Amino acid sequence: MICGVCGKNEAMVHLTEIVNDKMTKLHLCEACAKEKGAEMEEHFGMNDLLAGLADLGANLEPGAMSDMKCSACGFTYQDFKKVGRLGCGDCYEAFKKQLDPLLKRIHGANRHIGKVPLMTGKDVKENKTIQDMKIQLERAIVAEEFEEAARLRDMIRNIDNVRPVKNNDDK
Repeated sequence: MICGVCGKNEAMVHLTEIVNDKMTKLHLCEACAKEKGAEMEEHFGMNDLLAGLADLGANLEPGAMSDMKCSACGFTYQDFKKVGRLGCGDCYEAFKKQLDPLLKRIHGANRHIGKVPLMTGKDVKENKTIQDMKIQLERAIVAEEFEEAARLRDMIRNIDNVRPVKNNDDK
């Protein structure tokens, strides 16, 4: 595929921009992609992302943020603010209270919304279904709708029994 900007070189970068529900696809060669990358950085760069970190934790007590630490890797919230990324997967849970507003501001949600890779998509969909069913189960129990709760419990068990057991030793 030829570059959509210069029309000369082979396109190596394929961008899809969605603005006001209108999708535009752009195929760029390496040189044009670098130019486009510089333009995009002017509109939205890492500094914009990290700027949101400055006011995070403003509602906490002064010493509270320095005490916050991930129990798995020892990464502190101050480390996250300095580096701009987390130390491990458990940091998301350790700093959940502070990350939720940041993720909602940056991405519009605090969970992934969008396409899922085909290879893992089924597992993700099943996990979401089970999570939704567990929420419905809790609501049914609170509302004392025990027949509905039993039905949901059985459906959750059926899904869990059908799924293959994953071996974590295959890392």
